[in-house]
Amino acid sequence: MNESSQIQAGIILGAATRISPYINRTPVITSHTLNRLFESQIFFKCENFQKVGAFKARGATNAVLLLDQQQLSSGVATHSSGNHAQALSWAASLVNSKAYIVMPENSSKIKVAAVRDYGGIITFCEPTLQARESTLASILEKTGAIEIHPYNDERIIAGQATAALELIEEIKNLDIIMAPVGGGGLLSGTSLSAHYFRPEAKVIAAEPEQAADAFRSFTNQKFIPSENPQTIADGLRTSLGSITFPIILRHVHQIVTVNEESIVTAMRLIWERMKIIVEPSAAVPVAALLEKKTNIKGKRVGIILSGGNVDLDELPWRKYE
Repeated sequence: MNESSQIQAGIILGAATRISPYINRTPVITSHTLNRLFESQIFFKCENFQKVGAFKARGATNAVLLLDQQQLSSGVATHSSGNHAQALSWAASLVNSKAYIVMPENSSKIKVAAVRDYGGIITFCEPTLQARESTLASILEKTGAIEIHPYNDERIIAGQATAALELIEEIKNLDIIMAPVGGGGLLSGTSLSAHYFRPEAKVIAAEPEQAADAFRSFTNQKFIPSENPQTIADGLRTSLGSITFPIILRHVHQIVTVNEESIVTAMRLIWERMKIIVEPSAAVPVAALLEKKTNIKGKRVGIILSGGNVDLDELPWRKYE
């Protein structure tokens, strides 16, 4: 895990320019109720309103647009539990390229349906990282497609960084920027944007207790892989990457963990008070505030709501009623 990133400020700005004709510049909204509850000013960057319903559209679009026609002629490929799968399928369709997607067999039904709707060619595998990687390797060999990793790719990270860049451009003088962490594409990109464009802000990540590999890796200063994560936040079940982890070590100030019930409570709070749909992964930073895992009293806080792809037939709070 010793790869170093060469993602400079200009690369992030270039990605922002490159993808701007295709993605949404998502709104930043506030909630008087949540500001009062947490005694702070919170600004929510709504990537649930992004193309394909998640921030992943940013990185996938940037990566695809950086490929030449010869590369695109063979297609692109990845493994993903959902949002990156949708994003890459959608981005490939923009340039008339094929997208070969390896998905765990326990992936969300709504995300599987969306991948198919965007034209992705799905191969299912067992829900383990080893199965995902071996299945993808077989597809790459058969098709000659270009792999676009869900997060451990500088093109992806630069694209994801544009969400925080927009937030920093729109909301001045942020003290804290929060994001969830799974594989670390969003978090590493967010931390780079903060480092270059708002170095005064602290970057704080939140992660489910039942998928706490990033917390353990960050705390021990060495890579510890995810093993059998069981969290409802399906977008956060992956391990950090060899590119994302060193960036996180350098530029993230704190990683905290939250329990499953808090994730569901936070998700419902956002639905009920803010009147917007977010998925469990997006609610994890708010769960950290509910659990008082970090002190934001009196601060200006930006939170990236990472996505809004939810199976409405499987709403999680029913388990807690």
